[in-house]
Amino acid sequence: MSTETPLNVDAVGAGRGTKLLARHVPTAARVVQGLLFFVFGLNGFLNFITPPPETIPEGAMAFSVALVKSGYMMPLIKGTEVLAGVLLLANRFVPLALALLAPVIVNIVAFHVFLAPSGMVMTVIVVALELFLAWAYRDAFRSMLSARVVPGVK
Repeated sequence: MSTETPLNVDAVGAGRGTKLLARHVPTAARVVQGLLFFVFGLNGFLNFITPPPETIPEGAMAFSVALVKSGYMMPLIKGTEVLAGVLLLANRFVPLALALLAPVIVNIVAFHVFLAPSGMVMTVIVVALELFLAWAYRDAFRSMLSARVVPGVK
């Protein structure tokens, strides 16, 4: 006579697929965000993506020209995008990559809200990915968001 209770296979496997999916969502979001910034950052240096045929609004064109004419701002922005994209894709220093991308994303949002509203769909996707990843890695940001911190103390 056995004292073991038979397990209902359906009950044991219930929810397993959901947990498996939830475990991989941050990885998928990190890879998508990494690819977006790596590819579009690299495009800033190599120009391999053809620009859309529609005309850019005057204010957006003036702002873009000013960034390029500064001589340093566009390479700085695109270099930051490439670096952060590589870090996200390599799964190294992910919180640092997210922190580096935050001001870039704020400017992307401001650009599309005030100067070129046509790109809002991609902007919303990028913001959603950034917010989701910031939430997924929230423990890494906890000390950075403390109101008072003593230097050198953990």
